[in-house]
Amino acid sequence: MKIASLLARLRRDERGLALAEFALSLPLLMLVLAVTIEGGRMFYSYQAAIQGVRDASRYVGRVVPSDLCSSGGSIDSFVTGEDLEGRLSAQANAAGAFPPAITITDVVLDSRCEGVAGDYRVSPAPIAIVTATLRIEFPFSGVMRFATGNPAGAITTQITDEARIFGS
Repeated sequence: MKIASLLARLRRDERGLALAEFALSLPLLMLVLAVTIEGGRMFYSYQAAIQGVRDASRYVGRVVPSDLCSSGGSIDSFVTGEDLEGRLSAQANAAGAFPPAITITDVVLDSRCEGVAGDYRVSPAPIAIVTATLRIEFPFSGVMRFATGNPAGAITTQITDEARIFGS
């Protein structure tokens, strides 16, 4: 009889119910928080990579001489893509303590000689083109691969920016 009354009393008691519900929902809330933080960090890194490509195109526009097209030279003799790749990687992943979400795999420098006509030192002014190829790792890609079996871990994209070459 004592066991039956004890079970009936436990069935009516609701003192630990809130704690049990919180314990069931806490892992989901932690996952949402972690995905939000990682997504924000990934977005910040992507924006930093865009800013880095803009800065690199402006840098190339200042370093390369403005008579590039008439002299028959190339941008590679003044600036290398490997040097810019290192600078862009450092800028995109400057956030710190965690592994980088964005990897810059390639930087290509190019120029266009049919540039912008106007009152510049050289008219038409040549255009410097900087293109960076990025590999973006999704947050928690290992967990998603384990849960679904699909390797939806990364995408590859490109960022391109142009700047007039004013030269030195």
